[in-house]
Amino acid sequence: MARISTHVLDIAKGVPAAGIGIELHAGGRPIRSCTTNADGRTDAPMLAADRISAGPYELIFHVEAYLRAERPAEPPFFDRIALRFVVEDETGHYHIPLLLAPHGYSTYRGS
Repeated sequence: MARISTHVLDIAKGVPAAGIGIELHAGGRPIRSCTTNADGRTDAPMLAADRISAGPYELIFHVEAYLRAERPAEPPFFDRIALRFVVEDETGHYHIPLLLAPHGYSTYRGS
């Protein structure tokens, strides 16, 4: 089954990041939104099907409230983080994690 999935880790604290809202967009259209659970993951893939359409996708992570709650003495540097990627293999698994810190982030295509 083809799918798009994600998770969020707070790499400054070394813990999963719970309570972060995430939106998935395809071709500029919103497809799904959810919130990370206690493990920093979504309860289900952002998108799962026998085939997913090839083309551009975007994951938008709403991190401001999380950063504000975790570090109340420090104003958040980020409000949202948008990760754009292209699906070429319509039957592939695209796992795109977000590694979050107060003043930076990283991502990669996971497995």
